[in-house]
Amino acid sequence: MSKDTAIFAGGCFWCMVEPFDQQPGIESVISGYTGGHVANPTYEQVCSHTTGHTEAVEITFDPDIISYKDLVEIYWRQTDPTDASGQFQDRGDSYRPVIFVNSEEQRKIAEQSKKELAESGMFDEPIVTTIEDAKPFYPAEDYHQDFYKKNPLRAQIEELGGRQQFKDTKWAK
Repeated sequence: MSKDTAIFAGGCFWCMVEPFDQQPGIESVISGYTGGHVANPTYEQVCSHTTGHTEAVEITFDPDIISYKDLVEIYWRQTDPTDASGQFQDRGDSYRPVIFVNSEEQRKIAEQSKKELAESGMFDEPIVTTIEDAKPFYPAEDYHQDFYKKNPLRAQIEELGGRQQFKDTKWAK
């Protein structure tokens, strides 16, 4: 099996695991923190909005089974790409939408996909999700991992905080 990684930030990382975890070719989806300037941050530190980190998921996948392009398409359908100030009920820089790329190939795919989304007419506002170079990724505490499996009711409540309605309205097609 060949392996690659993808890192996506799209609001609360609890809501970003299941959509990827369910796909063939996915080896793991880890919740964590990236993009900031503090090594090994804690959840409390990231929530204080002083670390520069955002909540994100690191996906290890087999590109022979699922492509990076497919992962980017799944990513868009979990987020509001027009909201730079957070996602749904989660506000602040630690919830900003970012595609973190680890290669020039990933950058090209992400930028082309963003351009296609902007030209699609699906959104009246500009697509503000940023595409940034991957930085060190720090796994979150154990209780955050596979949250949708460990705490399904709480995960569902989080999803219903605006994300699910947005997905049903914008991405149902």
